[in-house]
Amino acid sequence: MSVLRLILGDQLSHSISSLDDCDTSKDIILMCEVWDEATYVKHHKKKIAFLFSAMRHFAIELEQLNYKVEYTKLDDENNANSFSGEVSRALKRSAINRIIITHPGEYRVLKEMLGWEKEFGIPVEIKVDNRFLCTLENFADWTIGRKQLRMEYFYREIRKEYSILMEDSGPIGGQWNYDAENRKPPKDGLNIPRPYSNEIDAITNGVIDLVKDFFPDHFGDLEPFYFAVTRDQALQALELFIEKRLSQFGDYQDAMIEGEPWMYHSHIGFYLNCGLLLPLECAMAAENAYHQKKVPLNAAEGFIRQIIGWREYVRGIYWLKMPEYAEENFFEAKRDLPNFYWTANTKMNCLRQSVIETKENAYAHHIQRLMVLGNFTLLAGIDPKQVNEWFLTVYADAYEWVELPNVSGMALFADGGYLASKPYAAGGNYIDKMSDYCKKCSYKVKKKTGSDACPFNYLYWDFLARNRKKLQNNYRVGMMYKIYDRMDDNKKQTISNDSQLFLESEK
Repeated sequence: MSVLRLILGDQLSHSISSLDDCDTSKDIILMCEVWDEATYVKHHKKKIAFLFSAMRHFAIELEQLNYKVEYTKLDDENNANSFSGEVSRALKRSAINRIIITHPGEYRVLKEMLGWEKEFGIPVEIKVDNRFLCTLENFADWTIGRKQLRMEYFYREIRKEYSILMEDSGPIGGQWNYDAENRKPPKDGLNIPRPYSNEIDAITNGVIDLVKDFFPDHFGDLEPFYFAVTRDQALQALELFIEKRLSQFGDYQDAMIEGEPWMYHSHIGFYLNCGLLLPLECAMAAENAYHQKKVPLNAAEGFIRQIIGWREYVRGIYWLKMPEYAEENFFEAKRDLPNFYWTANTKMNCLRQSVIETKENAYAHHIQRLMVLGNFTLLAGIDPKQVNEWFLTVYADAYEWVELPNVSGMALFADGGYLASKPYAAGGNYIDKMSDYCKKCSYKVKKKTGSDACPFNYLYWDFLARNRKKLQNNYRVGMMYKIYDRMDDNKKQTISNDSQLFLESEK
């Protein structure tokens, strides 16, 4: 009898726990491209191509290591089009007495797998996902007795546990967080290196053709395709970031420049979230660059905080609060997502640029996601379910465990402050400070109201006015209500009228 070991498309790591103690002489590794996973939201074409190509390359690597791999391609005639269906087919092909899987990244998949013992009549073992630095049990223990689950304190614990950027018993440099040094606006003359780009091979070409045939109506540009699709390539992408971009990442990680979608960011979320890279090796690469005096402390710390702090933290929040977390809607927002999130057909240049770059690359950096795309949906009162579906659809690094807390918790404050201490709402001044988008915009960022005023300006105050009962006691927002209260009634009415006219025109 054999063990069936299922590896999902976001578990492409040779050290994945589902491969532990594998008997390569008889255990079967099952990998499958299934319609259900490609279409539960209509994923960006590049995302599908990236994952299918990475899966096919990974399967070949396993075969070269003498694993017995059964791989179902999307266009295989007998593809059952679901994980359950493909497992059922595998059980009919071979004598299997046990199923082993690594804990999946999404609640809906776990729910499906929890029914397999009853459905198939054999034991199913769900192993801990050992690619993360903090187990779900340890995260849950960390939350006990805490009134607020602030990432900063969780991050410090992970730093200590893995001795990252530490000396003696404290942080190198004397402070834990250099976020205040990571907010420089863009300036003229920045020399932004070219991002990692990989030459496509026959496997990837075949996947690109498949995506063209099967997903022609999905969002996004399929080509040019430049993602790493193997671990070796992903390591090259990491090395390129450390050598060419990390030194400036600390200063300019919040900056946005038209025509520069990649800036100084690492672009390794694609590879971390599907298993081609591991978080500790990424953090250690940045730490080593600091010790070798190649990068300043604020750059190394800022990157490491994202990898071992924020990423691990949002995963913990997701599994701690699901499935209820997906239903959170603190502001009772009901407006539909505007069509320009798909077409980029808007006069707001910041939004147009962010959507265009998302369409082209299946990527936008975190400030575009939070302070442009997310900020607008917050101020406009867009239904959180629609916003979450959009973010999950369009980004190649998006899986629900990382997307949902970032969107519902951080961008939309839909959880009422469980994750963030205040809504990340901002008017046009923030975007003007941190980007050059406003220079070519049809609207005037310095104008507060009127048909040619930046819509972020009046939408900001309208958002605060609409949600006063829910926000006025928030100590980080209260000052803004004092400013609002000093406005005369005519100005308040103009803000409300301008907001309604704009939102009706941008449906």
